[in-house]
Amino acid sequence: MTKAYNFLASWQLFPEKCRFEHGVAPKSGNYRIESPDDIKLRIIMSWVTIEDEAFHAEYEVVPDGLEHPLNGEDADQISATVTGSHYLLVRLLKAGNPVLEIEHNILPNGYMQVIQKGKDSKEGSFTNTEIYHKQLSVLPYAASVGGVAIRATKEGMIRHSALTAMEEQTEMQLLQIRQQIELLARQAQEIRKRKELSLMIYDAKLSFKPVIGQVYHLYEKKDGTHTLSMVAPSEWGAGGPFRQFIASVKLLADHTWVEVE
Repeated sequence: MTKAYNFLASWQLFPEKCRFEHGVAPKSGNYRIESPDDIKLRIIMSWVTIEDEAFHAEYEVVPDGLEHPLNGEDADQISATVTGSHYLLVRLLKAGNPVLEIEHNILPNGYMQVIQKGKDSKEGSFTNTEIYHKQLSVLPYAASVGGVAIRATKEGMIRHSALTAMEEQTEMQLLQIRQQIELLARQAQEIRKRKELSLMIYDAKLSFKPVIGQVYHLYEKKDGTHTLSMVAPSEWGAGGPFRQFIASVKLLADHTWVEVE
């Protein structure tokens, strides 16, 4: 299932990013896409309404563009097509007529956009749009496969509540770890810059012994070598004796050098 690889994940709903023309947008939800045998796609949906009703629906489809039988109340055929690596289209049909089209798009920011286009006997055509972000964990939903029937379950409410709490906690912990990693990366970058600057200075011509905490000035000479001076660029006469000024630097207690303004 190489083409659908980007979709194979558990996705968490952004309720505030939903736009619903039909029905009521859920207050939370999960959308899971997996490939149980590398031939079919299994799509599992679980969501909770603002009235705290939990719903669950799932189905399987072969993404070969062909219409396959489906045991459902509202649809008797299903087809799916994967285009490129970022677009998955699922179509539900009843007696050969399209009932619902579900577009799955992987957006540039890594989110998944799900657009449902269908017809309602009372409201006519509608378009519902949902946005999901990929979860780092895989949620253990049941694996039984029926039609596309949607059912509310008390067990689903309990499970969803527990899973939501678990996801919130693990996402918070992962965010803290990511922030720590980013901080360490910035610190490593600063140390690397200090090391490179220090190597340049210790390779330069020194006619005096630098003092810790004092500010000096690094110049490139006309022959391409470097020299460290106590004289600032503004204190030289017109032009100065060097090719160019590199930076003002300060010696730290660990004998590394840091650039100063």
